[in-house]
Amino acid sequence: MREDDAFLNVKRAKGKYRPVQERVKDFRDVAVPRDEKTSQEQATRCMDCGTPFCHWACPIGNYVPDWNQELAKGNWEEAYRVLQRTNNIPEMTGRLCPALCESACVLVDVRDEAVTNRDNELAVVEHAFANGYVKPHPPSKRTGKKVAIVGSGPAGLCCADQLNKAGHKVTVYEKADKLGGMLRYGIPDFKLEKHLIDRRVAVWVEEGIDFKTSVNVGQDLSVEQLLKDNDAICLAGGSRRPRDLPVLGRELQGIHYAMPYLTQSNQRVMGAKVDPKNGIDAKGKNVVVIGGGDTGSDCVGTANRQGARQVVQIELLPKPPESLDPDLIWPDYPAILKTTTSHEEGGERDWSILTKRFIGEKGQVKKLACVRIEFIQKDKKSRPEMKEIPGSEFEIEADLVILAMGFLSPEGKGLLEELGVERDERENVKTDENYQTSIEKVFSAGDMHRGQSLVAWAVCEGRNAAHYIDTYLMGKSKLPLMR
Repeated sequence: MREDDAFLNVKRAKGKYRPVQERVKDFRDVAVPRDEKTSQEQATRCMDCGTPFCHWACPIGNYVPDWNQELAKGNWEEAYRVLQRTNNIPEMTGRLCPALCESACVLVDVRDEAVTNRDNELAVVEHAFANGYVKPHPPSKRTGKKVAIVGSGPAGLCCADQLNKAGHKVTVYEKADKLGGMLRYGIPDFKLEKHLIDRRVAVWVEEGIDFKTSVNVGQDLSVEQLLKDNDAICLAGGSRRPRDLPVLGRELQGIHYAMPYLTQSNQRVMGAKVDPKNGIDAKGKNVVVIGGGDTGSDCVGTANRQGARQVVQIELLPKPPESLDPDLIWPDYPAILKTTTSHEEGGERDWSILTKRFIGEKGQVKKLACVRIEFIQKDKKSRPEMKEIPGSEFEIEADLVILAMGFLSPEGKGLLEELGVERDERENVKTDENYQTSIEKVFSAGDMHRGQSLVAWAVCEGRNAAHYIDTYLMGKSKLPLMR
């Protein structure tokens, strides 16, 4: 049962993981599921604050104190019902979200031990699947309206689910051979096993959503036909154009973007055959990952599992502090060093490094020529200036270089060019406040609209776009708005 002072007596229980020497031998989930007793006990730590900063920090406005309270009481089914009111895919966010809600938790200031909201969320949804709470609920009435969703990433899937609940006939088009977008091909199985996507999609299929894979809209299906066949369209194709590193030697073999590397690895895990001529494999190689974000971390974990000789991850920005700055409070996100399970599995990390050029032999990359840098800020109003540190030049051996420096914009050729939708200054699809593009009855959501961001923001975008599409079709909508 819930205790009002549990946050004083119950310590935060960190998530547990399989031993490193075991998990690097496979691509299965690194996490060890938490037992239900511990989950209920951890939920008692939630203070049910009068002003729940966790709720406001969450992009989808999760009712965190509400479902924590139900979980603490052992009301698992009700906890899931509360959770699903704002989140269509809690089994994904419970594994992938950086837990902005935990950074905003009042207990961070009180005891520096936030409630384990993400693990609690995951425990609730997995209990729900295991005990049959997640059942198909097709809409009782259809509106006669047809909506096409282009892209089956988290934004597209959540938009489709919401619009189907409203009674519209929804068809999701995906150019890849399987559904999920970045969930399927951009995130390694050791963070998100793909049967979890299939499990959720199976529910949506029974609820009446139509999924079509291997259909590249703009090529396999004309834009004219799509517009003709549907009353509304939502563009949710993601933002996949990577940031390049145009330095001397960039043309050398062995330098690849992160997404093709991760996609090939995921395809191999699924049993697909990869053409050896185009294969990207870290086995026995000196691997350098350029980029210090989550994608770079995923590349590190993948390279370790493929049997790399050594893995080095470098970052242009300075090393974050290892402890929380007491002067930094919510809503500012805590800038502290993030060490992932992939980092724990081996390899080196280094910061404040600028790659000057790639050095090769016979057309193959062999080294990186680098220099250490520092950021100097002249005053509080000016932006820090990057300066090279004299005499700090050095080289890193590399047979395989992975560029994981983020993404710039959606891919422009094909669908977007054919539609002629207006773009913003960052080349994302531009919309009004109702998520509608410059083209009649065409909307956009997710990374394609917002720019590369978190899974939770994709959920928010998809749900909000669904609200406005429903309003466009019916004059009003009962679908909730997240933000």
